Amino acid sequence: MILTAFPVGFLAGLFGIGGGLITVPFLFFIFDSLNINQDYLMHLAVGTSFSIIVPTSIISVLTHKKHGSVDFSVIKNYAFFVIIGVLSGTTFAAILHTKSLLLFFTIIVYLCGAYLLNIKDKTNKLKVNFNLMPRILLGFVSGFVSSTMGIGGAIMNVPILKYFGYPINKAIGSAAAIGSVISLFGAIGFLISGSFLKADLPLSVGFINIPAFLIFIPITMFMARVGANTVNKLDKSKLQNFFGIFLYIVGTIFLYRYLTI
Repeated sequence: MILTAFPVGFLAGLFGIGGGLITVPFLFFIFDSLNINQDYLMHLAVGTSFSIIVPTSIISVLTHKKHGSVDFSVIKNYAFFVIIGVLSGTTFAAILHTKSLLLFFTIIVYLCGAYLLNIKDKTNKLKVNFNLMPRILLGFVSGFVSSTMGIGGAIMNVPILKYFGYPINKAIGSAAAIGSVISLFGAIGFLISGSFLKADLPLSVGFINIPAFLIFIPITMFMARVGANTVNKLDKSKLQNFFGIFLYIVGTIFLYRYLTI
């Protein structure tokens, strides 16, 4: 857990992600090795991931804010629809086997990665244009999928914000802020659903494992600040390519997990 927490925190700050893409698989295998109830193994990994993302994403957002890379207006206009998606997704996740969703999510990740690697950076000519209907649809989808997978949603929201005219650094900072909303409501949802289902997992409240939470938090909060400071020193076009490559790597990992479940 300690070794995992360092890259999770750094990537959370660097790419505006919550770190769940790394945390969930590692927690899954850690909990599996501890002979946790197989019926709730993925639920516990996802719920615990969300609880870890909450403070980590807040640190990431505050650091990006210092560099002027957070557009809080998009939070106000977009987060409401994200929250509806999160609440729907946590309810769905409590009863769903996620294999088919893994394949769907892998396809989305590859498409987002291809978009970022191939689009020409014309941020000086772009005008932010994020209308109501795209906010409703994309907000719900990103919240729903993120809550089911235990992630902060930046893997979708960075390309979404980039597509609608945000420069890459502001897309990352704003996606981190959206991720803090997703993680908060996701953690609450899995805590309640785990308690409602009476999962009775060791050293856990609902679907949140307390030892994992206490180990990850101090390390990821520190490393998120390091990552967020690093992103504002990098060339924006290179950062866009790094994020696209990162999405391809994540997509490959998810595809492998889909094939081996």
